[in-house]
Amino acid sequence: MKLGVICDGITRDLQHSVNVMYGFDIEYAELQFVGDSEVGDHSAKEIREIDNLLRDWGKPVSCLSRHIFAGITLVNKRGDPLHTKHMDALKQVINVAHIVSSPLVRIMTPKKEQILWGLNGAEKWNVAHGAWGAQLPLLAPAIDVAQKAGIIHAAQTGNGTMVNSNYTGRKLIEDLDVKDNLKVLWDTANNCWCHEAAFPNGNNELKDGYLGHLHIKDVKVNTPRATLEVCRMGEGQLAEQFQQITNAPRADNYDGVISFETVYHTGNWRFGEGCRLCIARFKSIFGNG
Repeated sequence: MKLGVICDGITRDLQHSVNVMYGFDIEYAELQFVGDSEVGDHSAKEIREIDNLLRDWGKPVSCLSRHIFAGITLVNKRGDPLHTKHMDALKQVINVAHIVSSPLVRIMTPKKEQILWGLNGAEKWNVAHGAWGAQLPLLAPAIDVAQKAGIIHAAQTGNGTMVNSNYTGRKLIEDLDVKDNLKVLWDTANNCWCHEAAFPNGNNELKDGYLGHLHIKDVKVNTPRATLEVCRMGEGQLAEQFQQITNAPRADNYDGVISFETVYHTGNWRFGEGCRLCIARFKSIFGNG
């Protein structure tokens, strides 16, 4: 499998992150923050420096992961100031994607309404009526931009976003009718919060070409207590499913990258150290599955 890492999880110093990648023989770089700026906010000179550094070290870019549409609510409307701000940022990121040859640009979805559909009375008393459909005109312009630019968007399964499962990710693609230009960025740990089992449930939703990118970390969730614990790889609730997660996309001819999300520390806030405690296990599981 193609293995990558979200570089700023190691450090925002890209040269240092690349050194760590080289040491662990991790090939693909996912860019979110570099230095003091989020991807898309760098100057032309900084973008050239980023591109030259990665090409010199032989580290292709897997995805540009700015938080496009993060924080948008269903009160927002297409073309309002906040929506326009995100669309402008998206266009900037797409320009960067062309320079660094990134095949994917991540997008997020609006803030979550908890109950979107219901049966046997829930459809009257519990459903947030119209919430799912209200996001579609907010996201559709991003797909138009992607189609014109020859870029594929990856909608991430997120905590607290409308797409928080592979089921809702696939439904979004089908409802927008944009399978060629929108895929699901499956963050396997994020899906734990809504209790969608990675295998077989989550995997089955993305068969037949809906999967665009994978994020991997290990967690323990306690939804009733609203608590999330990031764990060392192999010590959380996904540990027993990791091998299935890597085998199943391969069987479905997935040719994308599995990107390690370095968000673990031991309590000392040293994420670089946490990365080193996990990345060898990540490589062992997903590199040899």
